[in-house]
This record gives sequence, C-alpha cells and structure tokens, in this order.
Amino acid sequence: MPFHRFENLQVHHLNPHLSTGEGPVIEGQYMYFRIVTKKAGTGSTLHYHPNELMAFPLSGKINAVVGRERRIVKPGTFVHMPPFARHGFTACEDGDLTYLYIKDRTWTLIGAAQDEALPERARSATEVARDFAAGKYPGEKKDAEKSQAILDGLGRCYYPMIDALDAPESSGHHEQWVEGANLSFGFIESPKGHTEAVSKAPHEYFTYVIKGEMDAEVNGEKKHVIAGDVIQIPKGAAYRWTVTASTRHAGVRSTLAVEAHIDKVGAADNWRG
Repeated sequence: MPFHRFENLQVHHLNPHLSTGEGPVIEGQYMYFRIVTKKAGTGSTLHYHPNELMAFPLSGKINAVVGRERRIVKPGTFVHMPPFARHGFTACEDGDLTYLYIKDRTWTLIGAAQDEALPERARSATEVARDFAAGKYPGEKKDAEKSQAILDGLGRCYYPMIDALDAPESSGHHEQWVEGANLSFGFIESPKGHTEAVSKAPHEYFTYVIKGEMDAEVNGEKKHVIAGDVIQIPKGAAYRWTVTASTRHAGVRSTLAVEAHIDKVGAADNWRG
C-alpha cells in the first residue's frame, strides 16, 4: 500500500531499556520509516547501532547529542547519525517532542548502550520487552572497551533546512538533500501546480507531507494527500504527483550502497521477534 497515516498504525515502544520514544513503523525494502514521540523532559540514554539514523523534528525541541556535540534542535533542522555514531535525544522540558525517524535495514530497530558491545545478532523488540518487564536489563555486559560507538570524526551532523515549518512559502520549487552512507534525506518545497513524474523510481522513496496538498499516484493507485500523509514508493515504481496547495514535505531515499548490500545479504527482519 503506497499511502499511510501514522495515526492509523500500531504504536511500538521498541527500546524501553534505552529510550522513552514510542511510535509506529512503516517497513520498506531498505529502510524503516517512523514517527517518534517523547514526553517533555524524557528521552534516550547515549547509545549506538550499526545502521544509519536520520531524524527531523516536527514539533517540540530536541536536546540532542551526536558524537560529542550537543545542540538544542528545533523543527526545521535535520540531524544525521552515521552508522555507529553515539547519540541521544531528550525532549526539552517545555513541551513534548515529535520527530521523523528513519533507519536503514542493515540492522534492526534495537540499539546498544554506549558502554556495551553489540550483540552478535540484534535482539528483537519482543525479547527486549520481555526482559525489561521481568526487571532484567536486556543489554550486553558493560564493557566500554568493547563498545563500537564512534564519538569523534563524525563531521557536521546538524543541517538547518528552514527557520520554521510555518515560515513563508517559497517562491519556486526548492530541494535540499543530504546523502549519507545508506540513506538520503531531502526537504522539499513546491508551489501550487508543480508536478513530478517518474516512470521508474531509481531508489526506494518515502515522503511525509508536512504542509499542503497533492494529487498523488503510485503504480496506478491514486490519493489526494494532505498534511500528515506518507507516500511510500518502492524502487522501480512509477509515481506522479501534482501540488494543489503549496507543499512542504520531507523525503528519504535509499542509496545504491544500501541497495546492493541488502539485495545481496537480505534486510534485518527480526525486530518484532
């Protein structure tokens, strides 16, 4: 199904040992596309995972750490966490936090604390939830020397895309993209009348409509999409959309590198358990 709304999907609390974040999951061929909510003042401990993570706040503010750098991140700024980068997100005390959360499927949705080694295989959400409910910390034995978390040499990981999500509309079609090792994130603005048409998508592509409306079609299935809708475009699919009210949307595409890896060895698929 190419069209989704997060509020119609099951909410998961996948890493109770590491984070208060909750949200649904849309599982693509090469990536997980989520929205995550954290209550004011709550968040995650510092942790890492071997897959790339991208985040884009929609409401609230993030007290964010990536590597050694801490910043207060507002809606409109994209945050990139390369594979194995140490990171942690806490919602600021003045309000709840909601953000887009995208991971590639070279690993699951389960992370490891900064001071522990990665398990030989990623633990499933079911295993973690069972052990957490039983009062057992489900992580590995604490041994910072065996941690693979990266703290230094990550480069610039914070990318301002727009001053505020309710800023004045752009005068023309405008795209900003950041390409990581496995995923590419784009912030796109389009005026009324703009049309995009692709006969065969070169990559898997998800886009989340932040503002505006479009008439969209993916492999012959049509929908008038509005703010809050997600469009899922499989690699190789035909798609087209025409903007009917000036839009802002956040998109993520797979890269050739992650496609080659997953096509060869398969995607991580045990996060549910």
